Amino acid sequence: MAIASRDMARGRSPVNRRPALVRAGSFAGLVLVWQIIALVARSDVLPGPLAVLEALFAHTLSGELPYHLTITLARVGVAFMLAMAIGTAVGIVLGRYRQLDLVFDGALVLGLNIPALVTIILCYVWFGLNDVAAVLAVALNKIPTVVVMVREGARAVDPKLLAVAQAYRVPRMVSLRQVFLPQLYPYLMGAARSGLALIWKIVLVVELLGRSNGVGFQLHVYYQFFDISSILAYTLAFAGVVLLIEACVMRPLENRLSRWRA
Repeated sequence: MAIASRDMARGRSPVNRRPALVRAGSFAGLVLVWQIIALVARSDVLPGPLAVLEALFAHTLSGELPYHLTITLARVGVAFMLAMAIGTAVGIVLGRYRQLDLVFDGALVLGLNIPALVTIILCYVWFGLNDVAAVLAVALNKIPTVVVMVREGARAVDPKLLAVAQAYRVPRMVSLRQVFLPQLYPYLMGAARSGLALIWKIVLVVELLGRSNGVGFQLHVYYQFFDISSILAYTLAFAGVVLLIEACVMRPLENRLSRWRA
């Protein structure tokens, strides 16, 4: 009761902490299941959490993991921003102009169904084994998905609200910022979330196939040495960073952008 009263006095409700506790309990349960399976298996193919943590600390202290992780995150960030910028612009245009949507619908469907591996190989062949080709291959795989999601959002924008803004002679940029874009925010956040999850997976494949650094390249090296602990250590480190971005950037941003709905 004392803790609850103190939280209420500070403006925090104990109920608001419940989702965080549920997520923490879920992760703890996964680690426990992992440990139990590792004990039962008793195999080098499935090391336990402690062995993976030891490998994680060793690679971190050597500076190897931070170096490759930073490079991969830079590629993820550039490809993500490129895909979101181009996909959002094209999606809005296709959602607002029906004729253009009909013209480019076939190309969009084709882009959605081309395997990522094909795009990666073609970009490396056309542009060489460099970071430009790597980032471009990742962005090209994500842009069609962003276009589709934003296009649906642009179609769902309430025309009555736009008509009211026009009737009151609201400046176009103000109408775009305060009337049009707020209705797109849920679709943009959905595209951003799915994009982040997809892009970092494709980046690892890109690095495995044609780069000499990054998390994907390191995973390939440790696969050749059958070093499962190092593979899981790199995987956990990268997944941890992505979860941190989700918790500290994506979720607060979504709450901020959706406040107008409350």
